[in-house]
Amino acid sequence: MLLDGHGRKIDYLRLSVTDRCDFRCVYCMAEEMTFLPRQQVLGFEEIVRIARLFVDLGVKKIRLTGGEPLVRRGIVDLCRQIAALPGLRELVMTSNGSQLGKLARPLAEAGVKRLNISLDSLDAQRFRAITRTGDLAQVLAGIEAARDAGFARIKLNSVIMKGRNDDEVAALVDFAVARGLDISFIEEMPLGQVGRDRGEAFCSSDEVRARIAERYNLFDSPEQSGGPARYVRLEGHPDTRVGFISPHSHNFCSSCNRLRLTAEGRLLLCLGHEHSLDLRGLVRRHPTEDRPLVEAIGAALQRKPLRHEFAVSGEVQVVRFMNATGG
Repeated sequence: MLLDGHGRKIDYLRLSVTDRCDFRCVYCMAEEMTFLPRQQVLGFEEIVRIARLFVDLGVKKIRLTGGEPLVRRGIVDLCRQIAALPGLRELVMTSNGSQLGKLARPLAEAGVKRLNISLDSLDAQRFRAITRTGDLAQVLAGIEAARDAGFARIKLNSVIMKGRNDDEVAALVDFAVARGLDISFIEEMPLGQVGRDRGEAFCSSDEVRARIAERYNLFDSPEQSGGPARYVRLEGHPDTRVGFISPHSHNFCSSCNRLRLTAEGRLLLCLGHEHSLDLRGLVRRHPTEDRPLVEAIGAALQRKPLRHEFAVSGEVQVVRFMNATGG
């Protein structure tokens, strides 16, 4: 069992396979980006080894992230290898949906149990403005392909920003309800300098919930998906859960159960801090011996911060972009 210095049990690893993405979402990265040289990115053999090590240490859930994980060549085979690890309860993935038209079924067959798909707008022009390069029709087709592929659960993720898409909250819930999907609304996080004041666009989970309550009767649910979302149910619509991820307004750090591994092998102890462990260096220095890695992970966990220090002011608290963090 992995315990941090505050007694929290760690059983969830978010594992980034690439910092690259075919979108340039305004809350995730700058319009012009420089990505990691490929030799600095963990190889698949290294990723599988690290995943196996964490499962041996008690991790039950691994989420593959990016960037966009589906732009990395060979991703389906990587999923198959990780899903087969003895002791892993579930392998899940977060995607922008652009590649799901061709990859949804292979991913499900490889052992990916659940998908989170980003969807911030149902208007094609607005979707393009938020993603800078994205094609809404392609993503919607990807969502339908995922629905047909047989995943245990599919959830939409929407980052809500005032003046950009806050007027679409009800429409996004309608979209999820019509298809029997879950949806989570996320408060924007101050990671990376994206060229605008995030404070002006901040929309709290309470505001989002109030907008939904104008159309639906809501009741709180004790359900957990293994992550930070708080869920409500909609009266008369049992197939849809609505989640709220609220790093600002309803801090969830006291129950944090996760670590993040970046594509370059940094084990991030907290989303809102730069504390990290260079696992890539350890893996390459100790190609056959796990003990140095286990000891280093245990020592690093004792330095895991009690909480992040995100503020609503719009100031950047962490200079790395979300795509470099592992979304």
